[in-house]
Amino acid sequence: MEECMNSVLIVGSGGREHALLKAFLRSERPLCMFAFPGNPGMERDGCMLVDKPINSWEDLADWAVENKIELTVVGPEAPLVDGIVDVFKEKGLIAFGPSREAAAIEGSKAFSKELMKKYGIPTADFSIFSQKSEASAYCQKKGAPIVVKASGLAGGKGAIVCDTLNEAENALSEIFDKKAFGEAGNTVIIEEKMSGEEISVFVVTDGQSYRILPVSQDHKAVGDGDTGPNTGGMGAYAPAPVATAGLMKQVEREIIVPSLKAMEAEGKRYQGLLYCGLMITPQGPKVVEFNCRFGDPETQAVLPLVTCDWFELFHSAAGGSLSTTEWSLFPGYGVSVVLASKGYPGSYQKGAVVDGLDEVEHARGNIDIYHSGTALDEQQRIVTKGGRVVAVSAWAETLSDAIALAYEGVGGISFEGMQFRRDIGAKGLARRNRLTTQVAAGR
Repeated sequence: MEECMNSVLIVGSGGREHALLKAFLRSERPLCMFAFPGNPGMERDGCMLVDKPINSWEDLADWAVENKIELTVVGPEAPLVDGIVDVFKEKGLIAFGPSREAAAIEGSKAFSKELMKKYGIPTADFSIFSQKSEASAYCQKKGAPIVVKASGLAGGKGAIVCDTLNEAENALSEIFDKKAFGEAGNTVIIEEKMSGEEISVFVVTDGQSYRILPVSQDHKAVGDGDTGPNTGGMGAYAPAPVATAGLMKQVEREIIVPSLKAMEAEGKRYQGLLYCGLMITPQGPKVVEFNCRFGDPETQAVLPLVTCDWFELFHSAAGGSLSTTEWSLFPGYGVSVVLASKGYPGSYQKGAVVDGLDEVEHARGNIDIYHSGTALDEQQRIVTKGGRVVAVSAWAETLSDAIALAYEGVGGISFEGMQFRRDIGAKGLARRNRLTTQVAAGR
C-alpha cells in the first residue's frame, strides 16, 4: 500500500461495483483498490478482495481502520439501509453514501411518498396500507390499471403494475398472504399508474451542493418490447434523448432541489448518491421512486462517459463539502446489455462456464465487461452464479454505433442458457430519429 497515494474500499459484488472500480482505475490518481466481497472480475482487474472473515459492518469498519482506508464507497442499498455509513463514520472513516436515516428514502417507500406529499414534490397519487382487506377495498374503489408496491427493499422487483383488478388482487395475495417480499411487504403503497418514458437521474450530493451525471434509461422487463416480468434491469443506455436541457432544468427546480431541502428539513441530511427514478408524463416529470445508491445496470452505461477524479468527487461529497472537481463528458453514448441466466428473474441454473470474456474486452478500447453474478470453479474458470451474470458496455459517438458495438460484444460471449434483450437503446434511437426527421422538415 506504500506505493499508492490513496486507498479505496468498494462494498458490493455486482456489476455496479465493478463499474465503479473501473471508473476509479481510469482516473490518473494512483489508487490501491479493495472490495468486499467483490467478484472475480474485480479481482482480475487488480482489486484486492478483503481476505479477513467479516461478520458485521463493525468488523468491516475495523478492517478499514487497520488498513488505513481513506474512502469507502457503498454500492448496494441493503448495507446503506442497515446503517453501514453510520458505523464507518463513528470510527472516523470517510464513507460515500447516506446515513441510515437518510437511506430511508429507499428503504421505506412509505416514508418517501409521505415526504414528497408533504413538500409538494411531484409523484403519483397514492395511499399506504398495512392490511390486505383495506388495500383490496381501495383497489376496488380506484379501479385498474394500478400499481402495487412493497414499501421495503425488494431487490428492484417490489413494484407490480396491475392492468386489471384481478391482477391487483393477485399481487396483494402474493405480498400479504404468501410473503413474497418478506417483511418488506408488511406495508404496501398503492398508486396510480403513470404513463410516459422513465429515466434515471444520478445526483452526487453533499446534502446541499450537487452534480448531475448523464441521464440514463433502464430496461426493467425481461423481454424485448418491455414484455414479461420485471427484473433488476436487463440493460441501459445514456444519455437518454428524452432528457432535454429544458426538461432537466425543470427536474432540478421541481424535484432535485426540493428533495434535498426536504431531507435537510426533516433532519436527515442526504449525502451520497441520490437516484431519482422519474416518469416523464404529459403533465411533466414525476418521481416513480428514489433510491439511495447508484442504479444497476445504469451505472455500467453512465460511468464510462465521465472522466474525472472520482476519489476527490466522492471524498468531498462524503465529507460534507462537494468539491468543484472538473469532469469531462464523452460526447457520445454508452450502452450496456445484461446477459442473464436461463430462468431469470425466477429460479435459474448456476455453474455454467462463461466463454469469450477476455477476447471481447480486449478486442477494443471502448468495450467493458462488468461481472455481476460470476464465480470461479475448481479449474479457475469463470462460471455463472447469479441471475444477472455479466454486462457488456460499449460507448461510441452515435447511439446506433454504441448499440451495434455492445451487441458485437454480446455475440462473442456464450454460456449455457444465456438470455438477453435485443432492443436495449431502441427507445432512444427511435426518439433521435424522430428528432432528426423533425429538424430536417423544419419543424
